[in-house]
Amino acid sequence: MQSLPEPVPAAAVVRLPNGTHVYADQLPAAFQGPQVVHQHIHQAPPDRTVQRIALGSGVGAGAVAAGVYFGPLLVGVLSAIAANIAFLAFLALMLGWGVHTVVKSVGSPEGTQAANNVRKARRRRG
Repeated sequence: MQSLPEPVPAAAVVRLPNGTHVYADQLPAAFQGPQVVHQHIHQAPPDRTVQRIALGSGVGAGAVAAGVYFGPLLVGVLSAIAANIAFLAFLALMLGWGVHTVVKSVGSPEGTQAANNVRKARRRRG
């Protein structure tokens, strides 16, 4: 049976002047200033890419977790709102068609004559 590796003593972790923590055996020979991290992100899903970029830019894990939680939630809410608006537009179209049909079928002879006059006037202009 294998045993677990020995834990690293707390003294082996050093805080650098820029606020980052490193192990004492990995200290740079001469720490000149802030470290530049050139990070490659390959083939990660979009939400993971955003997480990695956000964590690399210095925001906390809580902000990243909130983005991961509320991002899909926001997409779902916006999709539901769009579906409701589409349904209301369809309903308005159907109601308008119904009103048009009723008015057209119940119209009086004067209305029919007015519609014919408008139709004739449009033909003369067109």
